[in-house]
Amino acid sequence: MGFDAQFLGVTAPMPRPRPGPETSECVDLAYVHFSLVLDPVRRFARVTGVNVDGAALLDLARGGDEWRLDERVPADWQAGPAVYAANDLDRGHLVRRRDPVWGEPAVAARANADTFHYTNAAPQAAGFNQSKELWLGLEDHVLVYSETTAQRLSVFTAPVLGDDDPGYRGIRVPLQFWKVVAWNAGGALAATAFLLDQSPLVDTSELREPRAGGAQAPPLGPFRTFQVPVADVAGLAGLEMPELVAAEILPPTVVAAGRRRLEVPGDVLLPR
Repeated sequence: MGFDAQFLGVTAPMPRPRPGPETSECVDLAYVHFSLVLDPVRRFARVTGVNVDGAALLDLARGGDEWRLDERVPADWQAGPAVYAANDLDRGHLVRRRDPVWGEPAVAARANADTFHYTNAAPQAAGFNQSKELWLGLEDHVLVYSETTAQRLSVFTAPVLGDDDPGYRGIRVPLQFWKVVAWNAGGALAATAFLLDQSPLVDTSELREPRAGGAQAPPLGPFRTFQVPVADVAGLAGLEMPELVAAEILPPTVVAAGRRRLEVPGDVLLPR
């Protein structure tokens, strides 16, 4: 159960929320091959971490999309089915469904089912993962690259829980999501980060209050994906991840330039 910081053969611990009043009530939850830190106030994960064994992945059927609350924590700590009812919001996996599905078939099946907890979901606009399949394909792209040195990844993902996120049905809808991918590069930890940012393209003034009757989803609009310095993700998400920041693979000149807009997976910068 749970994320293994030694999975890569080098230490790659889960990022942690920075200490403070807003994170003091966060709860650690372990599942098969992944873990997350749940923020009971925002009702979403502040960080998730999954171990991916590319050599042992199993191609299991998705199943019936049977999303469920995690009974280990109160229901009102979780953004449950009412958030997604009668609208166009997707229950977007944070830990991607396929990533922890590896190992013995019975274990892989449990991991598959575990990804369908509401603690592992966040509301995403329809088509979130469909722009040239870029967001969904990032881990696969890095995995193909890293096969020459290792077939294992640790992937960390979560929404940015911003103070200005628009309100909807008792939650605030995250407008940005981040992902950090880590791997063993010849005995040293390597990491790179990505940010999905749709906030510049959204008129948030329309999202502050639920629509009449509460049935319509907020118009979240298009989105863009960037490769960014790991340190930028740490600052934006309010997380401590010193090992991952130190493992940054982007050259200093690129780090200094900040975020890089990505159009296709081939735009991802990796060391040669």
